[in-house]
Amino acid sequence: MLASMILTRLFAFFTLAALCMAADAPGFKVTKRYPVPGDGGFDYVTFDASSNRIYASHGTEVNVLDADSGKLLGKVQDTPGVHGIAIVPELHRGFTTNGAESTVSVFDTNTFKTIKKIPVDKDPDFVFYDAHSKRVLVCHGDAAAITAIDPEKEAVVGEVALGGGAEATVVNGKGIGFVNLEEEAEVVSYDPQALTVKAKYPITGCKTPTGLAMDTANSRLFIGCRSKVMAVMNADTGKVITTLPIGTRVDAVAFDADNKLIFCSNGDGTISVIHQKSPDAYESVGDIQTQPSAKTMALDPKSKRMFLSAAEILPPPAGEKGRGKPKPGSFTILVVERQ
Repeated sequence: MLASMILTRLFAFFTLAALCMAADAPGFKVTKRYPVPGDGGFDYVTFDASSNRIYASHGTEVNVLDADSGKLLGKVQDTPGVHGIAIVPELHRGFTTNGAESTVSVFDTNTFKTIKKIPVDKDPDFVFYDAHSKRVLVCHGDAAAITAIDPEKEAVVGEVALGGGAEATVVNGKGIGFVNLEEEAEVVSYDPQALTVKAKYPITGCKTPTGLAMDTANSRLFIGCRSKVMAVMNADTGKVITTLPIGTRVDAVAFDADNKLIFCSNGDGTISVIHQKSPDAYESVGDIQTQPSAKTMALDPKSKRMFLSAAEILPPPAGEKGRGKPKPGSFTILVVERQ
């Protein structure tokens, strides 16, 4: 009896130890924190490899930081309700989505001065530059569409009507784009040049898809779902291959093709890490501890650093429901690196 109890306790101890080791298995940790002055909320963060800069949305402005030192290089101002930032290096132009006024700001990446504002449909949110089609693609939630902008002409060239709110988009580098529909839990494939829908695929086992990344070499989509799973979809067929558990309130997903690692940043203060063993086989390898609220993320594909926006969130006022607001002066960019 005593021997059995000892064996049971030893088994529990080693199981717990194994779980703790798994949580640290990726070997990543927060190595730097770049404080950013100012108040207001925050959303997407973008890393521009051509300039080694971080562009962070921050209320009514975009803060621009040196990625190595965290030095504040400047601000893109007058971006009410800013969500996302896209950079077109060859034109020295940047584009921000301003949700509070349904515009896209065009700014000079050398001076950070706004050149013009482009009126767009309501609720512009995620934005992405597709180098293949040479278009800036703007996802709209309420308008249920993607707006295509010619970055050289700085003008809208058309829309893709999606039939549901667009959350995030990626492209395969071969002329096909993919976008999550948040409410419908679907992926839509579309042509960024012809601005037409090609197919719609249900994301089986997923509710409220948000972040999206792609393994273009193997045509696999990695979909972060607020139902606390990441879904893997065959982009050619729309079949969901598997789902894996992740943290709470995921918002961004990134894929490191060199090391076959998928990162899902979660509002609960973790980055869930998943290893791609093969195009159809995946395993969870643990979590990276970050900071509660750090749910948006950008990956430096060369150094493998990850940059996350975060702030201390105050509790809501007494008697009010929902999430609180960021504590003034607490906005920070976290740098996560492999040790």
